[in-house]
Formats: sequence, C-alpha cells, structure tokens
Amino acid sequence: MKRIRTEDAVGHVLCHDMTQIIRGVVKDVVFRKGYVIQEEDIPVLLSIGKEHIYIWEKDEAMLHENDAAQALCELCQNEHMYPSEIKEGKIELLAACDGLFQVDTHRLNQVNALGEMMIACRHGNFPVHENDRLAGMRVIPLVIEKRKYGVQKSWLEKSRCLRFGLFEKESRHCGDGK
Repeated sequence: MKRIRTEDAVGHVLCHDMTQIIRGVVKDVVFRKGYVIQEEDIPVLLSIGKEHIYIWEKDEAMLHENDAAQALCELCQNEHMYPSEIKEGKIELLAACDGLFQVDTHRLNQVNALGEMMIACRHGNFPVHENDRLAGMRVIPLVIEKRKYGVQKSWLEKSRCLRFGLFEKESRHCGDGK
C-alpha cells in the first residue's frame, strides 16, 4: 500500500472502498476496492474529502483480483457458456443455451484447495436452461501472486472441472433457433 496525492492517482488501484456521506441524504460507496481510478474520478474523490488515497503499488509478479478472476473464468468456459460482467474479483459463467451441466467434483475440490482463488457452481449432471447461472469464480485477496495463479492454471489445463454441452439427441448449436 502506498499513500499518494489524489491528483496523482489516475491509473492506480484503490485498496479500499471509498464512501460518500451526506448527512440525512446518502451514505454509500462511491468507489469500491480494486477500482482503477480514471481522470474523471479525481473531482469526485476531492469532493468527498480525499486529498490523499491509498493505492496498491503495481508489481509485475502480482495479478489484480479482476484479472485473475477473468483468467480463471476463461479456463473454465467453453463455447456453450458466456461470462457475466466482472465485479470486485468475481465473475460468473452462464449457459448460452439449454443443455446438460457437468462437474468433475474431485478436480473442482483440488482446484479450490489451492487457496486464494475459488470456483463455486451448481450441482452437476442436471439440465439447465439458457441464461442460467452455472458457476462463479472469485479471487479472495485484492491481488494474487502470478505463480499461485499459474498452479491453478496448470491444474485446469490438464482437465476442466466444468463441462456444459447440448443434449446428445439435439443436433442444433446454441443460437441456431432451429
């Protein structure tokens, strides 16, 4: 963590939530931890009294939670799944069409046992419908060492723990509408 002037914070990552409090009107988070500060955010930060803020120092050996969750999602995703928007280190996979969702529970437990990154999913061997949530991927700390992500990546490259496909008797592909 490093304390810097707010005006110098563009492009840096917030290491905690920023809350705006207007007595009797609002008390809400304006920026969440992990948010990358943009030029247009500077006046807002100054207006809530933040002349200095704490940011994460960039480190080539580390991955931000959003980047790591996105990468984990891509390792689990296939052509019949699509990702949600990523938020606070969490991303979900949804069904692109009706089909059968399968989970290799043993592999899933092995990946989750590695720590700091996890996959939660619905039960396997059940039919699902288009746009159903299949799984969520999350990175627990704000940043993770690239080498730790690399271990999970190698596990998932060997064999995916999540599989989703069309029912066998169906001959159409997702989105064909036939």
